[in-house]
Amino acid sequence: MLEMNADVLLSVQDLQVWFTLRRFGFGIAGYVRAVDGVSFQLREGEAVAIVGESGSGKSTLMRAILGLYRPRAGSIVFEGRDVPRLKPADLRWYRTRIGYVQQDPYGALPPFMTIQQILEEPLIITRRENGQQRMERVRRALEEVKLTPVEDFLKKFPHQLSGGQQQRVVIARATILNPKLLIADEPVSMLDASVRLEILSLLRELQRNHRLSILYITHDLSTARHFSERIFVMYAGKIVEKAPADELILNPRHPYTWALLAAIPEPDPQNAQRFREVPPGEPPSLVAPPPGCRFHPRCPKAIPGLCEVREPPEFRIGPHHEVACWLYE
Repeated sequence: MLEMNADVLLSVQDLQVWFTLRRFGFGIAGYVRAVDGVSFQLREGEAVAIVGESGSGKSTLMRAILGLYRPRAGSIVFEGRDVPRLKPADLRWYRTRIGYVQQDPYGALPPFMTIQQILEEPLIITRRENGQQRMERVRRALEEVKLTPVEDFLKKFPHQLSGGQQQRVVIARATILNPKLLIADEPVSMLDASVRLEILSLLRELQRNHRLSILYITHDLSTARHFSERIFVMYAGKIVEKAPADELILNPRHPYTWALLAAIPEPDPQNAQRFREVPPGEPPSLVAPPPGCRFHPRCPKAIPGLCEVREPPEFRIGPHHEVACWLYE
């Protein structure tokens, strides 16, 4: 059971998000266990990265927190309120407290609306202020994301901006209602390498200026280390390791975390051809996940008679370091 602290903004407890598989004419054929028993807490003003390969469940977890998927079991508590049980009137409140930065900036912006209209729309929907006050807030939002002079951008359409500028508009829209939590879904994966650092630095600046909590969804451990205070590693619908960013990179404990780090490209040409101990096989099917530890079919350190039978709980191996692995029982 997670203990609620005074500065905890978001608490996720034993969350399950399953999708039903239906067989034509024969009812339910099974379930896709995309998120299967995830628990964590996010403090006010903290940036946490959720890392995992494609299909690990991190995007499903994000959408459940956004309220787009209804959990099968478990709880999502935000500022003391259980999100899946919110009434429609309270759901409107929740959506003003949480911002979302999509992966594809061009796909996230309405192509036939100007930048002014895009940023003003959330204020109109929530009936915030009058026309002049809304324009002041739009200008302030553009200044915060470094799109200046503001007048040069207000009347432009998304296709007239570069990818980096589009993502800045997405961030401005996500933060214009002054949310407490920002969920960023791989916000730099579709941008040029030269722009990625600028966008991550901008998010960090907004976090400090507004005491913003951020969930950073990514498959890139390198950016996760430099952007977040803590890193959660997901595999096959479960969180297998949680630790402060530097500690997880320098002292990984779960065999899957070792595998992720081993897969990072080597920038030194002399070491680029070194042998990498990448585990064999593929991630398991989430329709029929293996019993016990879900990583055991690929794990080089699996304990016979244990890992394939019993699912490991989270073991605390340091003040802020937890790992779900029988090696640390």
